[in-house]
Order: sequence, then structure tokens, then C-alpha cells
Amino acid sequence: MPPERLSASSNHIRYHRAPIGVALLGSLLLSACTTLGPDYVRPEGGAVTHWQGGSIKQTQARQSTERLDEWWTQLQDPVLNALVQEALTKNPSVRVAGLRILEARAQLGIADASRYPQLQQVSGSALQTGQVRDGPDSHFMSYGLGANLGWEIDFWGKFQRSIEAADASYFSTLAQYDDVQVLMAAQVASLYVNIRTLESRLQISRENARLQARSLEITEKLFKSGNSDELDVQQAKTQYLSTLSGIPTLEASLRQGQNALSTLLARAPGPLPEMGADTGIIPHAKLTLAADLPADLIRRRPDVRSAERLMAAQSALIGVSEAELYPSLTLLGSVGLSATSLSGSSSTLDWGIGPSLKWNVFDHGLLSNAVLVQDARFQQLKESYQNTLLSAAREIDDAAIGFAKNEEQIVLLEQTEQAARRSLDIANIRYREGMADFQRVLDSQRALFSQQERLVSSRGNVMLSLISLYKAMGGGWQQGRSRPLLDEQSQQEMQSRSDWGPLLTDPLPSADAP
Repeated sequence: MPPERLSASSNHIRYHRAPIGVALLGSLLLSACTTLGPDYVRPEGGAVTHWQGGSIKQTQARQSTERLDEWWTQLQDPVLNALVQEALTKNPSVRVAGLRILEARAQLGIADASRYPQLQQVSGSALQTGQVRDGPDSHFMSYGLGANLGWEIDFWGKFQRSIEAADASYFSTLAQYDDVQVLMAAQVASLYVNIRTLESRLQISRENARLQARSLEITEKLFKSGNSDELDVQQAKTQYLSTLSGIPTLEASLRQGQNALSTLLARAPGPLPEMGADTGIIPHAKLTLAADLPADLIRRRPDVRSAERLMAAQSALIGVSEAELYPSLTLLGSVGLSATSLSGSSSTLDWGIGPSLKWNVFDHGLLSNAVLVQDARFQQLKESYQNTLLSAAREIDDAAIGFAKNEEQIVLLEQTEQAARRSLDIANIRYREGMADFQRVLDSQRALFSQQERLVSSRGNVMLSLISLYKAMGGGWQQGRSRPLLDEQSQQEMQSRSDWGPLLTDPLPSADAP
């Protein structure tokens, strides 16, 4: 079956058929190496190329000339800042992502070694030999020493494409490490805000339970004095017990949130001592945006960069697979020395050098279809890349509209809470003066409790939306490039097992590197 090859324009990969004779003649007359397969070109952003940010315009964001590498500091909470930094260095997922970078570095070293002779082998032997004849036994030693060398010339760029694939895979792994940093900072901040919101809701529930317990005492006294009926007592008790029954659920959710945050920090489950102060105070911040185009923000997101680098790696694998369709030329060399301990025996030196040609001419579609497999995988990754871009734009827009609308709701809920509080005051006064029944008091208490719950939950949602927006814009990974991948103990442990050399301590590329 005639070999086939791929060529690439800026946007498309074309498939061509090369006759066997032409390919053979080209291989024999080739005086300079060539690189088969498509030269990778990063695709355009598709539908998000000219995206202007959508709902970001509805947020009352202030512009900043600085990148928000540590956006969580905008919440102005020292405890939160410390917890995020701790998670970014101690969380097991972050550490595993760092170890994957070390693995990718080693894989890149393996690919780079293909530049040199693939076979470099030295062998030796020393054998005691005996022979049994009619006469006495004879024994002697035989010695052998040999060396073999094989170097496949990279005429078709197979090894060069392998290095390109390993290099792109390394930077994809690096982007995945960045992405873990982004996710970790957002998860810690979200759990922190959730915990503070639950603490505030618990405070509201307990305060309302205290007020309702006071109302129950009043109705019981009035009932005993004959100034009220039992209905008021039972209604007051119902509302009081209903409020009390919701507290255990909040307490359980609070403990679960504390356990989740402790796990992210690689601590044992339980409350965090540093969060004992400022209980129930929800952090607050305004949105700050760097002066970047939304489309550029999307392309700098770590998950987008990782998807793009995976495409580049797969593109190089097309060339690796295509090179198998063509002849491979290997320079072989060997030298061997043999001798025995028998007196009068001579030593023998054997050597050989020359080229070796291998060509799978009749592959019956085995190799040519392997090229198509790699090409199809490339196209799949290209579609996945476009989907990643769209998902990133949607995530930004969802978070932005959520933040903008939650801020609008806060203003209305604050006014509603004030009106509900005033309504309860009036209802209590009119009830004590006998101008209204107790049902008005109960309704006002219920309304105030509901509005307080909504207001606190909305304040928490505003911050969660803000955190989601910073995460969607891909902020928070830059500082990770300046930190070591492993702590000193892990470095020593790995170095004691294997000779890692400088791979463990080589710094990562800076955040500004292309």
C-alpha cells in the first residue's frame, strides 16, 4: 500500500498520497532532513474572539492597572488571606499537580534523549569452559567484550516531533498546575464566606428565638391572669419551637463547612481556631477589573491554555505517526574482542559498521490508518478547545450577572429588613395597648426573621458571585510560579530514592513568560 503523508495550512490538515517509487527515490537522494506532519498554528478564538464581556458591563467595577494576582486580598480579611496561602502550599491536590510537572519534565528528558544514538550497549562475558574426552578433562576460560551502537537518523522529523509533543505536554501540565491554584483559592474563599454566612444566620436564629421566648413568657402570664386565651400561648410556642428546630440544621451545616475547609488545608476535621474571632462577619468587597480585553482574559485562563497545549502536542504526534510510513535509516556499528585462556590461542577482534534500512512497504493500512487516528484525535481536541472557550465566556458572564443582580437585591433587602423591624415594634406596642391581637405580633416576628435570613444569605451570595467571577477570569495562579513545587522534606525524600538532579529545584517559568 503506498505510503501517505499529511501537510498543513494555517487552518486545515490535508491528506496526500505519495507513490512508493517517488518516496523511495526521495529517501535515497535526500541530502537534508525534513519534518513531516503539520506545523501547529494556534486556532482563533471562534465565537469569543470579539466578545466584549457581556454582563461585566452591568457590574459597578472599578478599573485597575495592576493584575489581580491575589484577588482574595480585595476582601480585606487577614484570616482569609492566611488560609488561602496555606492551602496553596499544603493542599494535596496542589502538591499532586506539582508532582505532575516533575513527571512531565522527566518525560521531556526521555524525548530529548532521542536526539542521540538510540542503542548504546556494552557487553562482556567471562565463562569457564570444560570438555570431556577419552583422556583427562580439560578446562579453560573464555572472555568476550563487545560494544554496539545504533543511531536512527531523523530524516523525517519523527524524533523532533516527539520532542515537540513532550514540550507541549509539559506546558499543558504547567497550565493544569496553574488551574489548580485558581480553583484552590476560589474554594477556600467560598468555604470561608459560607462559614461566615452560616455563623451570621445562626446568630439571627438564636436572637429571634430569644425574642420569641420572651413573647411566649408574656402570653403565658397573660393567659394565667385571664387577659388572654390559650390560642395566643400555643401560637407563640409553635413559632418559638419552629425557630429552635432550624438551629441544629444550621449547626450541622456549619460544622460540615468547617470540616471541608480544614480538609483543603490538609488539617484534621474540625473548627479552625483562627476563625474564632469576627464570628458572623461576612467579608465585603467591590469588584476590581484589570484593563484587559475579555477575550484576552479568556485565553489566559489556565484551563484554556492547557487545552491549547494539548492540541499542540497532538499535532506533533501526527508527524510522529506519519514518519512510520517512510524508510528509516539507521547507522550501525559494533566491535567485539574474544579470547581464551588456552596456551597458544589467539585473540579475535571483530568489527562492523554500516547503514541499515527498514521500510514497512506493505502495511495493509496499519500505519496509514494510524496517521488518521492521530489526525482525528487532533480534530477532537480542536473542538474541545472551542468548547472550553465558550464555557469560559459563559462562566464569566454567569458570575458577572449574578454579582450585579445580587448587589441590586441587597439594597432592596436592607430597606425591607428595616421596614420589617419597624413593623414588629409597632405590632408589639399595639398588642400591649390592646389595640391589636397577638397574631399581628406573630406575623411581624415571622416577617422580620425571614427578611433577616434573606438579607444575610444575599450578602453571602454577593461575595460568592464575586469569588466566582475572579475565578472565571482565571486570577490567582501567578504567585504559584514563584513558589517551589515541593517542600524541603519531600525534596529530600525523593532525592534519596532517585537521582533527580536539578529537576526538583529548577524554577518554573515566570507568569510573564510567553
